[in-house]
Amino acid sequence: MPQTHLTDVPFDSFDIDPRILQGLADAGFQYCTPIQAQTLPLALNGQDVAGQAQTGTGKTAAFLVAAMQHLLTHPLEPRRGPPQPRVVILAPTRELAVQIHKDAELIGSHTGFKFGLVYGGTGYQEQRDEVAAGVDFLIGTPGRLIDYYKQGVFDFASVQVVVLDEADRMFDLGFIKDIRFVLRRMPSPAERLGMLFSATLSYRVTELAYEHMNDPQMVEIAPEQVTADRVQQTCYMVANDEKIPLLIGLARRIEDGRIMVFVNTKREGERVWGYLEGNGIKAAMLSGDVPQKKRLKLLAQFKDGELPVMVATDVAARGLHIPGVSHVINYDLPDDAEDYVHRIGRTARAGEAGDAISFVCETYAFCLPDIEAYIGMKIPVGELNAEAFAEVDPRSRVPAPRRPRDERGEGRGDRSGHGHRRDGPPPRGRSGGPHRSRDAGAVSAPRPEPPAAKPEHAPDAPTSEQPTDKPKRRRRRRKPAAAAAPAE
Repeated sequence: MPQTHLTDVPFDSFDIDPRILQGLADAGFQYCTPIQAQTLPLALNGQDVAGQAQTGTGKTAAFLVAAMQHLLTHPLEPRRGPPQPRVVILAPTRELAVQIHKDAELIGSHTGFKFGLVYGGTGYQEQRDEVAAGVDFLIGTPGRLIDYYKQGVFDFASVQVVVLDEADRMFDLGFIKDIRFVLRRMPSPAERLGMLFSATLSYRVTELAYEHMNDPQMVEIAPEQVTADRVQQTCYMVANDEKIPLLIGLARRIEDGRIMVFVNTKREGERVWGYLEGNGIKAAMLSGDVPQKKRLKLLAQFKDGELPVMVATDVAARGLHIPGVSHVINYDLPDDAEDYVHRIGRTARAGEAGDAISFVCETYAFCLPDIEAYIGMKIPVGELNAEAFAEVDPRSRVPAPRRPRDERGEGRGDRSGHGHRRDGPPPRGRSGGPHRSRDAGAVSAPRPEPPAAKPEHAPDAPTSEQPTDKPKRRRRRRKPAAAAAPAE
């Protein structure tokens, strides 16, 4: 396939260190994409850059090459103790941080730099020890990075380059206060190289750039063209009860493809996943509350082709570079038109072709006009016939798997103190009896034996030998305190 997404500008035409060029060659990069061709000359000369380009056009490689070259040409005097971060790269999601880290290790494999990765959800102590041992590049999400900084694991005094990736997503996820916290503790903008990259440069992102960067140069690559060139978009008008049969029919007709199915809610995603699995289509479900280790495992299986279908919420709509995604299906149209652009950007990456199919159903049909106004075009409406719909047995749905206790974190009630403890006797209820477990549906301790029946000779009324009342206890009265003697 011709590499139409590339320019005729090779990387070796810039003044880049041979060690970085070797890493680019290992990654298969020879010619620049448009965003790389326009931002590298500025960043290599020490100019701050705020870049906007379509998703999947090589923004990550652009800021990694510029950051590595800046460190090699601006060495620092050695300090006591482990080396402190010289480059800080902030990403809004864990998956994007992991992707940037992998690209950094590949491109910088011959430079000798140490790359650290921090993100929430897993590996707290392991990540902390790695950063404490010293890193040159610190890549991560804002929350855990600030956590380690407040503990004194590292400092920002040696930072020479700071990068904000997917800056508009930082605002959407509420990270802007954390971003300002980090930037205000670094050297001044005049003493560091700043780079900001995003698929959209909104007013608030531009304001952030001018507030915390040193006169950034704006670079916009085809901003009027919101969606990628090589994405073929189609929409189908369907009823709500026709979406599952149509999805299964499409999945069966797509041979040797890699499909991402986007839904708006986790509940609907689990329902869609259940019908796919119940009808012989191997799939996985990716949402925000899936444990981080499992998320990375599912993404690896999807990238390797073990899972042909990935059902996901918008947690997977940005920043994930998954090569070979042939189809994106919007099972639910997104409420935000911008999310539509990011969803279909998971296909047709790096110059490849792809298909984006959207279901316009009774629930989300009102979102279509906003999407078409945002992308500046009418999405073609496809024709459907009876063969497009698969026969689906309502009983074929597989129930959503229940996560084991170790993946859900602590046991139920451990945080609130009302559940079973892992060791020791079970807690007792309010009435003093054994606590009843909701999960087991039975009491956690055996019931006491009923009291024995009264013997027949036992009198019903008290006798003289059995006093009716207990002797009353006498209360001891306190003696009044002695009055204080009058002062003479």
